[in-house]
Amino acid sequence: MKHAVLGVGAIGGLMGVALEFIGEQVTLVVRAEKLPDYPRQLSLEQQARTISAVARPVSKLTEAVDVLWIATKTYQLEPALASVETIPRTVVPLLNGVDHVAMLRSHFGDNRVVPATIAVGADRPEEGRFVQGSPVRLNVAGSGEKLLGTVLGSLQEQLGFLCRFEQNEQTLLWTKLCFLAPFALVTTASEKDKGGVLTDSGWKNALYSAISEATSVARAEGAEIDTSAIQAILDSSPPTMRSSMLKDFVAERPLELDGIAGPIVRGGEKHGIPVPMTKKLMETISRKIDARRG
Repeated sequence: MKHAVLGVGAIGGLMGVALEFIGEQVTLVVRAEKLPDYPRQLSLEQQARTISAVARPVSKLTEAVDVLWIATKTYQLEPALASVETIPRTVVPLLNGVDHVAMLRSHFGDNRVVPATIAVGADRPEEGRFVQGSPVRLNVAGSGEKLLGTVLGSLQEQLGFLCRFEQNEQTLLWTKLCFLAPFALVTTASEKDKGGVLTDSGWKNALYSAISEATSVARAEGAEIDTSAIQAILDSSPPTMRSSMLKDFVAERPLELDGIAGPIVRGGEKHGIPVPMTKKLMETISRKIDARRG
């Protein structure tokens, strides 16, 4: 099949290389200013090996594709869509949060958007070079199984991805967010990695309080949350793991603060569920940003 990737950062690049490696044809949609110098050979460094793939970069997607994978930051999504000048058969967003799904369905049509989540420690040390630091967990809504079943099977068999289809979209999206948002907020507020958080009783308590708040909102939104699955994600990740939000904070890049934590706060208000720790952590991070600017 023909695929395109919009947002060729650590996640988008990883997916691009992986899809090419299993025999799919992939086009990368990059910013116009990057196009002239963008590498024509990509690499993905895994723990046991390095794989490579041919790059087909464009600044505008004008040809039809079977699958458009979107891996932008939440705040980059709307401007990035201006680079897509065709209607893909299927759109698979890998963004953080939940709000982007309704926005994309409004843009492309309800039946074309298949929500998905990805969890992996990944980096992009330089353009065209991607590093995978932990197993890839790729979960896709059940509506995409007919089209993507073979693709996910190949990713699992050839590259060790942990793939599954989830019939309940709320469960799919909120299961990741119930881990991601608390972890991102606590690591960024504390400026500590996972090991530093878990060995500090105050920050550890903040993490589990935030997980409890997120889980309560998720269940009110119709998600079936298995707290043991969230704990398993935390247990299986290395102690040196840092959230992408913390990495962005250290690098003084914009943060996905509203995209990641906003749904919990707004969901709490909608359902009458207090989320004081989530709000406190957001306020702490906002003060850090303001202090750095001032």
